[in-house]
Amino acid sequence: MLYDVIVVGGGVAGLMAAIEAKTNNNKVALITKGNLFKSNSSIASGGINAVLDPNDKDGIRFHVVDTMRACFGIEKRKAITYMCERAPHIIEKLVDFGVAFDKDENGKIAQRSFGGGRTQRTCFVGDKTGAAITQALIKKAKSVGVTFLVNNFVMNLTHLNNRVSGVVALRRSDSSLMVYPAKSVVLAGGGYAGIYRGHTTNAQDYAGDMLALALRAGLNLKDMEFVQFHPTGLHKTSYLVSEAARGEGGYLINEKGERFVNELERRNVVSSAISRQIEAGHKVYIDLRHLPKELIETRLPSLYKAAYNQAGIDVTQEPLEIRPVAHYSMGGIESNMTKTSIKGLFVCGECAAEGIHGANRLGGNSLLEGAVFGELAGKNALACSQNRDFLPIDYNLVIKDQKLIDWIFDMDSSKNFNAMRVSMGEAMFKYAGIHRDEDGLQKLFDYLKYLRKEAITLHCIDKGRANNVELISILELRNALEVAEAVVLSAMFRKESRGAHHRDDYKKDDITLQKSILVSEPKKGFFDVRYEDKGLIKWIRNLIKG
Repeated sequence: MLYDVIVVGGGVAGLMAAIEAKTNNNKVALITKGNLFKSNSSIASGGINAVLDPNDKDGIRFHVVDTMRACFGIEKRKAITYMCERAPHIIEKLVDFGVAFDKDENGKIAQRSFGGGRTQRTCFVGDKTGAAITQALIKKAKSVGVTFLVNNFVMNLTHLNNRVSGVVALRRSDSSLMVYPAKSVVLAGGGYAGIYRGHTTNAQDYAGDMLALALRAGLNLKDMEFVQFHPTGLHKTSYLVSEAARGEGGYLINEKGERFVNELERRNVVSSAISRQIEAGHKVYIDLRHLPKELIETRLPSLYKAAYNQAGIDVTQEPLEIRPVAHYSMGGIESNMTKTSIKGLFVCGECAAEGIHGANRLGGNSLLEGAVFGELAGKNALACSQNRDFLPIDYNLVIKDQKLIDWIFDMDSSKNFNAMRVSMGEAMFKYAGIHRDEDGLQKLFDYLKYLRKEAITLHCIDKGRANNVELISILELRNALEVAEAVVLSAMFRKESRGAHHRDDYKKDDITLQKSILVSEPKKGFFDVRYEDKGLIKWIRNLIKG
């Protein structure tokens, strides 16, 4: 089947892109790796930032300033300003799509405080905002005629003369390779915090598939060292204890009942403070006992239930033990207002490095970025697809992917890919977590190199091709290791502390390093890591390239 626009990813960014790209006379497909209702967007619980009055210039300016402060000098003001100015219109659009935001006593959309924000600007639907938005967007996408291609694992892009021509995907139902030609493609398949397995709010399948695909296509990754560790994951299960709990007035305490940090500080500050408490032998809790039970049941219903079901804790009566966990990846595919260096290829959401979050994301901005830049990516993809013909598919790439699938099936292996993934997650958190240093990063890099060699030898024990879980897990592990190397190399290259990237051996920031790091993989297994050119140097290089 031919499609004018293909969108990869079923979260807020992907759904918005598909909706905007669809017209009455074109064909738009949205591809998801698994269940349509499973995405990081759907578990984003706290809320979405916006100044609701588009004429409130001061409010929008403060939103821009708060966002830039959280970036620690690694930002694009143009993109941030566009997002903040577009925010009130996005909220209006979401309401039109059926999102029922909580209301205040005057019947207006209620807004709560979030860390790093100077005003209450976070709109919410209890503590299940992401799920409410995602469900409304799915209904809207279906109503406008978007085709859903679920359970398709996208393996590679196809392109000709630096213009995208389609995608190659593994159909999970029978492990067949499918080629989907398209005039334009949008990548919106999520981030890479899942590489911290055992220490992350993300499911393990959020392993950076889109970023590994981008590396293979010759694109740059950007800001890969910046991974946000959410201050409050449930200690036993890593379940996300939403920032809404602190926004509604929850305290952070240790086992002595002592508060040790401003609960609404920026996330890197709060996570670091909690980490130091735990390293000193303390336990840390979120304490809601002083809040009215009715408020908890109405504003934090998901947390109320999860705490009881997963930890046996009634948060109205007892504090809930928490710990920092990897939550969001600021790094991603280099992007300029959703455009990439491959014509017809656009990126948005967590897999894109748009310059919105820089070194440390402001809470409440992720759903907003996904919606705003998903909308923009859809518009750009639609415009690019119009008055264009389909390009030929390079089937040499398809044959290469087919050989890889056959190789994984045809041979035998006694190695445990699941154990490798768990071990990788533990090593990533230990050496490339909240605190890092040269020795630990070097140990981690060597270990990842070892795992990457071992991953090449992995094969399916189950040779059945129908819905083979082992096959997908092996492919995800390969992608995760490729992305993890990019993270570690970037963290080693940045010899300073900035935002979410804290080096114990370089504890201060360096004004000369206030710029992004780019990573590419010109040859498989060999990375090129460099600081982004700015100003005159970049202009001269572009001039030389013609």
